[in-house]
Amino acid sequence: MPTYNEAGNLPGMAEALMALPLPGLRLLVVDDSSPDGTGEIAEEHVRRFGPERMGVLHRAGKEGLGRAYAAGMQRAVADGARYVLQMDADGSHPAAKVPELLGVALSTGAAVTLGSRYVQGGTLSEAWGAHRRLLSRWANAYAGTILGTRVRDITGGFNLWREDALRAIDLASVDSAGYSFQVEMKYRALRRGYGVMEVPIHFEDRTVGESKMNLMVQLESVAMPWRLRARSRR
Repeated sequence: MPTYNEAGNLPGMAEALMALPLPGLRLLVVDDSSPDGTGEIAEEHVRRFGPERMGVLHRAGKEGLGRAYAAGMQRAVADGARYVLQMDADGSHPAAKVPELLGVALSTGAAVTLGSRYVQGGTLSEAWGAHRRLLSRWANAYAGTILGTRVRDITGGFNLWREDALRAIDLASVDSAGYSFQVEMKYRALRRGYGVMEVPIHFEDRTVGESKMNLMVQLESVAMPWRLRARSRR
């Protein structure tokens, strides 16, 4: 769970995850030196829940969502995780769906199990306006068409990865610094022959804090599918 200025959201997310009926679950927060004290709040929860159930990876500064995810995934794999779940700290991804994602992964053998907004049964927050809904759907269609995939929510960030798939992808070589990380990771998994399953979720809008999307992140997201396509052809 990467964080940057999520002091208002992290406590509730940690509580929800720790309450799940999954005794083997461990939460790793990757904090990019949040000015609002998110890292310190995370450490308080480590003391509360114990280091065997929660940990914090402190990074020197803000380097982008993709870099934070990659760092956290590498640490989780190194620590012996069989499955690694990535999810945002802003409350948009439903913690209650985590057991279902794991159940689907175990029953189907899927290397990647996605919490999907755009398969049958998936829904979006009513707080999303028409423009934001159209932009999100367009981004998925755009990336999927360029890369030739059938993944309905290729831009989504609520994903459960099998450990061997993460090792095969080689996280240290992933280029994306921002939200395009989601697309690059799924495309790399598909290119290596790993199976992907999508599970419908309700995607909620954040109620505390601000989105980290900016112009540079958007430009990277537009360019990355073309870069991935060109690289695969070479």
